[in-house]
Amino acid sequence: MNIALIIAGGAGNRMGQDIPKQFMHVDGAPIIIHTMKAFEQHPDIDAIAVVCLKGWETVLQSYANQFNIRKLKWIFPGGDTGMESIHNGIYGLRDEGCQDDDMVLIHDSVRPLLSQEIISSNIATCKAYGYAVTGIQCREAILESEDGFTTNKSIPRDRLIRTQTPQTFRLKNIIAVHEEAKQKGIANSVASCTLIAELGPERMMHIVPGSEKNIKITTVEDLEILKALMHTSKDTWLK
Repeated sequence: MNIALIIAGGAGNRMGQDIPKQFMHVDGAPIIIHTMKAFEQHPDIDAIAVVCLKGWETVLQSYANQFNIRKLKWIFPGGDTGMESIHNGIYGLRDEGCQDDDMVLIHDSVRPLLSQEIISSNIATCKAYGYAVTGIQCREAILESEDGFTTNKSIPRDRLIRTQTPQTFRLKNIIAVHEEAKQKGIANSVASCTLIAELGPERMMHIVPGSEKNIKITTVEDLEILKALMHTSKDTWLK
């Protein structure tokens, strides 16, 4: 089974609004519904699970019913950190009877412009290699700063990857990663891919090409970009 595990456990404090950013409405629907629709529409996704901010579970289910998200099967409680929310989701799937070899596509609830191609590539890459991490080759010049105001050091960009989601794993593998992290006292890695990297080089993650459109909504400016992207299309003359 291929399962989309959507992480929606955060309060979105950086957005500075009155409701969590994943529940803000854009183009007639909450952001999280646009995200869920990407998986709902993909023929190879069998089920959707959401790790939801505590207190918003009923709201989420109501929106799923309203917008015909039929693949939503499980809602798990969010954690205090992103890593804890992912932990709740993967262990929740295990407790619900999902199998060790089921593929889990872990995705941010606030990346609503995920393409069908990226989903397909994640499934194919994980099937072939066991791990898949969506990412983009870094194009910007990168500087390192200790205080955020001054710098005298550049970082070569050629080997740098900006990661996105989904990040896809066999259920048994991502649970094993969290078990090892618990033993080593790692409790707050920022993403599944960084957690695996922190555990050591023996696990090789394979990169799936992402997209600049697969943006994560974090600020009001991101929201403006999202609205623009939702109402534009590629010019016919472009190759």
